[in-house]
Amino acid sequence: MLNVASFYKYADIENPAEFKEEHLDFCKSIGVKGRILVAAEGINGTVCGTPKQVELYKIELSSNPLFSGIEFKENECLMYPFNKMNIKIKPELVRFEQPVSHKDGGQHLSPQEFLNMAQQEDVVILDARNSYESKVGKFANAITLDIETFREFPKASQVLKDKKDKKILMYCTGGIRCEKASAFMRKSGFTQVFQLHGGILNFGKQFPDQLWQGKCFVFDNRLVSSINTTDNPISECESCKVPCDLYVNCYNKKCNKLAVICPECNRNLYGCCSPDCLSQLNITKIH
Repeated sequence: MLNVASFYKYADIENPAEFKEEHLDFCKSIGVKGRILVAAEGINGTVCGTPKQVELYKIELSSNPLFSGIEFKENECLMYPFNKMNIKIKPELVRFEQPVSHKDGGQHLSPQEFLNMAQQEDVVILDARNSYESKVGKFANAITLDIETFREFPKASQVLKDKKDKKILMYCTGGIRCEKASAFMRKSGFTQVFQLHGGILNFGKQFPDQLWQGKCFVFDNRLVSSINTTDNPISECESCKVPCDLYVNCYNKKCNKLAVICPECNRNLYGCCSPDCLSQLNITKIH
């Protein structure tokens, strides 16, 4: 069994390029695989390895004064969700392109506090993720936005402009997007803005089968991860419309669409998202 650990921490990294090289050497030396983003404003990533390897990684990162108190969201998997160790330098940990600081974000709520407040009247639960993420899983009664990238959040969030007097409970996968999205909401005049500390992954560890519906989209080879003990799909196969939460990238490279396709249709369409995409490949079907 392998361990997967996701994490982020806003911190002032003076020389991101130098940190990247040193950190990559360490990761390779202990054998973990994963994807990490480094920016002048901090670190954001996911690593996978044996329990011992992941524990060594956690000890190393936590010992750096820059990342003191960093929290890890962990789960188990049978196969590596990453092919190698990859570290990239980015202008932002999550691309938002708005002049806001995580330091001005909404009040953090523990999973228990979030659960309690979500059941109150006159509360708005807001999903800060992309539409392809909320398609396969979300909190009950949450407002989901029709966006494909986090940069679209400011414009899409205008649908809530008449709710500035209400409590806004925000959430995302691990918490990092809410840090900036909630700061934007407060800057836009929302007076009661809250964010789920540790995100969906943290909530699911403590309260499976409560409030969450479906699965959680993750940005690695798994594509989705279970939150509840029993999985009941909230989405359907885009081809045959049966309940399904299996995401695939269309085998037709000209399309490469991320689509929800059931196992049977995936086989019949040879990994394509539709008969049209399959017809473009001139594949001879074998019966």
